[in-house]
Amino acid sequence: MNLIQYFRDSRAELARVSWPTRQQVLEGTQAVLIFVVALTVIVYALDLLFGTLIKVVLS
Repeated sequence: MNLIQYFRDSRAELARVSWPTRQQVLEGTQAVLIFVVALTVIVYALDLLFGTLIKVVLS
């Protein structure tokens, strides 16, 4: 396969891709951001809890 045929095939394949709509991208991004924020809060709370427990045990 030569380089020109490769690019032709790639372009044809990209034409068949089902691209998400702008609304779908925004909803997916929103879901990821909410998940990341929630997970960050959970990890922060656990860090505070275990940090306090370790201080109590070691003092």
